[in-house]
Amino acid sequence: MNEDKPASATKYDPGVNQDDLIMQQQREIEKEISDTTDLIGMLEPFVSLLEEYADDDIYRQKVQYLMEKYKNIRRTRPDGNCFFRAFAYAYFEYLLDNKKEYERFHEVAQKSKDDLVSLGFPQFTVEDFHDTFMEVVGKVRNAPQSFSQKELYELFNQQGYSDYIVVYLRLITSGQLQRDSAFYQNFVEGGRSIEDFRHQEVEPMYKESDHIHIIALSTALSVGIRVRYMDRGDAAEVIAHDFPEGSNPLIHLLYRPGHYDILYL
Repeated sequence: MNEDKPASATKYDPGVNQDDLIMQQQREIEKEISDTTDLIGMLEPFVSLLEEYADDDIYRQKVQYLMEKYKNIRRTRPDGNCFFRAFAYAYFEYLLDNKKEYERFHEVAQKSKDDLVSLGFPQFTVEDFHDTFMEVVGKVRNAPQSFSQKELYELFNQQGYSDYIVVYLRLITSGQLQRDSAFYQNFVEGGRSIEDFRHQEVEPMYKESDHIHIIALSTALSVGIRVRYMDRGDAAEVIAHDFPEGSNPLIHLLYRPGHYDILYL
């Protein structure tokens, strides 16, 4: 004989604050994700995605299309920061073997602190995150003698370093939106101002990223990004978008609804 379920499992309790209950459930989901998923995953053969979509014919044909172009994939934690973390890891990984691009980027990154302060960002806050960001950039300079790809992977899986990098990239993105607000206002929906959008959707951690974030960050750093968009359209082709438009992409990302991973040619 089946046991009766507890009343709390079957009945709505008007004495329970539903907002608090939803927040508690969200925290439990986030904890489960953090306990089971690395911030940056190991390199995997791209064919591993086929197993993920064993019962999904639409996505399987899209994976097969991408397998002709990409050899590997690296997954990121689906925590709302995946675009910024995926971008940072893939780009820093690229810089390990590209000294000319490193020197260009180092100059841009070094100057970014003063640029943000001049835009009105709090100097103390900017300096704190900039210092950690530049510490990691400095480690990349020492590759391959005293800083390897393995050490980069380990560093990005340390929450403190990894999150500071994400926060600083969010600040750079927000600064770019402020700098060219007249242009970016065209991408903001719902009647919000650029200032509201920056404070609500860009600067806070765990907020998901869209076209506007990618355009702003890639423009601010002059780094080409190609994003492959997997959707449920019938066509097998997975459309590629390059940011900024017409740029030569240095890194490749895969977008599936709400999430970004890193692709390798």
